[in-house]
This record gives sequence, structure tokens and C-alpha cells, in this order.
Amino acid sequence: MPASSGAPPAADHDLLQYVASAQLPTPWAIFHIHAFAEPASGKEHVALTLGDVGTDAPVLARIHSECLTGDALFSQRCDCGAQLEAAMQRIAEEGRGIILYLRQEGRGIGLLNKIRAYQLQDQGADTVEANERLGFPADMRRYDLCRPMLAHFGIRRVRLMTNNPRKERVLGELGIEVVEHIPLQVNRNPYNEQYLRTKARKLGHQFKEYFGEAP
Repeated sequence: MPASSGAPPAADHDLLQYVASAQLPTPWAIFHIHAFAEPASGKEHVALTLGDVGTDAPVLARIHSECLTGDALFSQRCDCGAQLEAAMQRIAEEGRGIILYLRQEGRGIGLLNKIRAYQLQDQGADTVEANERLGFPADMRRYDLCRPMLAHFGIRRVRLMTNNPRKERVLGELGIEVVEHIPLQVNRNPYNEQYLRTKARKLGHQFKEYFGEAP
């Protein structure tokens, strides 16, 4: 899918560069996958789109950070893979939407450190404590890449599927209007109960449907 009219700011082009697009058949719909390169770090990111996302109508959207264990290995320690699947299914049902898939594993600490954090969690630490014991902040993810990715498609208004209010706040700071917040609460299970409660209590994620007002 080609970029819409109106090039992103030069600084955004330096931040992220479009590479190529192709069809991506999935169990829910035939999406288009769009590859982007981050020159400074060498990381590669993708966007999945369905339908005409370049119109003025708000676009159903998901910002998803890579989670190899959840997305590809079906881990029940988190809700990441289930969220990705639910987002793709919902977009397919509506026939229009976008998923930004950012390569920032383990809330930005990388895969190997994420496994080290898992080891600490097996010993009793929660997900925030584990990161901090390894010398990292609780959440190192960045979302400035969203602006050039969305600008490539001419998207300025979104209906955001997330439980994380930080994403909504950051998009607003980047000039992207979030016209609707759509909770994405899926795959609560005995293995991720503490993980979900920690995200609610320490990171401000919204799980009212699960825990009410007090996680």
C-alpha cells in the first residue's frame, strides 16, 4: 500500500524509513505487511493494515511490542499473544485497521534479559521488580516510531485497542488523536494473574473488567 500524500517531517524520515510491502494471508483476513527500518539502531519494524486506512475516519489501531514468547511460542505468562490475535480478529471483522508491530522485546530490555527476568520471577519477583533487579527501568519502550509509521499511511486519528494509558497519552503528544479507547482484556489465566495485577498496580494498566478498581 503506497504512502499517502504529505511526506512526514525530515526528522521522522531519519528516524524510520519505509522499505517494502506485501500481502500477508492470515486465518482472519488478507492483511498487507509493511516493513520499516530504523537506521540508528538497525531494528526492523512492521505495520499490518487492512482496508483503506488513509481516509479521514478514525482507524481501529493497535500498538504491539514484540513478544516472542507470547506471540510465537504461546506462553501463558503474559497476555501479549492473545492481545495480538484479538486485535487482528477485530480488525478483520471491521474490515479496516492497522497494527504497528514494534521490535522492542521485553518492554525494551531484549529477549535474553527478558528470560533472565523470567528466572527472577520464578524465584518470586514480580515483572517490575525483575527488570529493576537487572538494572533496567520497569518499562523502556518508546513510541516515537509510531508517528512516522502512521504518517506513512496518512493516519491522524485512531480508535486505540489497549489497556495501557501511556500509549494513549504518548500518541496525543505526538499529534495523533485518540478518539476512542478500546480495552483489550484477553487470556487471563493462573500463570499470568500476578503479571496482570502488577501491570495494573505498578504500571497503571487498566483492568477494571478483571479486578474492579483495586487490583
